[in-house]
Amino acid sequence: MLRKKPSLKKSKTKLNHLRKILRRYKGVIVALSGGVDSSLLTLISHEVFGDRAIAVTAHSPIHPREDLKRSQAIASQIKIKHLIIKSRELSNTSFVSNPVNRCYICKKMILRPILMIARQYGYQVIEASNLDDLKDYRPGRKALKELSIVSPFIAAGMSKKDIRSLARSYGLSNWNQPSNACYATRIPYYQKIELKKIQRIAAAEKFLRKFRIGQVRVRDHESIARIELCEKFMPVVIKKRRPIINMLKKLGYKYITLDLEGYRTGSLNPEKNRTRYSVIAKR
Repeated sequence: MLRKKPSLKKSKTKLNHLRKILRRYKGVIVALSGGVDSSLLTLISHEVFGDRAIAVTAHSPIHPREDLKRSQAIASQIKIKHLIIKSRELSNTSFVSNPVNRCYICKKMILRPILMIARQYGYQVIEASNLDDLKDYRPGRKALKELSIVSPFIAAGMSKKDIRSLARSYGLSNWNQPSNACYATRIPYYQKIELKKIQRIAAAEKFLRKFRIGQVRVRDHESIARIELCEKFMPVVIKKRRPIINMLKKLGYKYITLDLEGYRTGSLNPEKNRTRYSVIAKR
């Protein structure tokens, strides 16, 4: 078990509440993605249950390979049993067609095999959504409800800030890691999700990260690459525009753009593009 540092007073009550929620179950299967949220939930679960807590990570081409490596490192750090399953989103025609409820389809594909593992042990499947996630468009939450997956952080009233503070106090190596999402979220709804698109998005973002520009997204608009990053790093991209243009054009993009609004979570979500998607849906 990791050496625990004193928790911040502000989050201590919520942490105790979280433990009480978890103790309702015989044991838990934790969906571990490699992000700070699921990492902390995995750590607390292991703290509460010991060997009756198991972490499961789903991996496929739509998930950054760095997330898999990070999940393995975190599981090793916590010393929890860790299983890796292959998810096959790109074999599902409904997912590939990229409807607005794409994340609902994806969640069901990933969680069903995890549920099968849980039933073997008689354990509860839990996942790491927090209060801040309720403020965004999250169609995947419908799948959680339908499959009776529990979100203990929400039940305990924990926000992203609480989670980062506690993760830091426990010494988790990824406590300050930027949020991430699967590569499919870089493709506008109703544009087909294809392996070649996923691969070029991954390659483009990996190249851009070499310039140490923080959180970055390459939104794939067919022939256009729209780069989103924090405003303070925009001068770096402008300065390095020539090698960036050359690389992204080699990957198949014709036009390379820098989004002046900067990085924002879910910039392709329906709430932020309501008129556009309502028109497309009616075609």
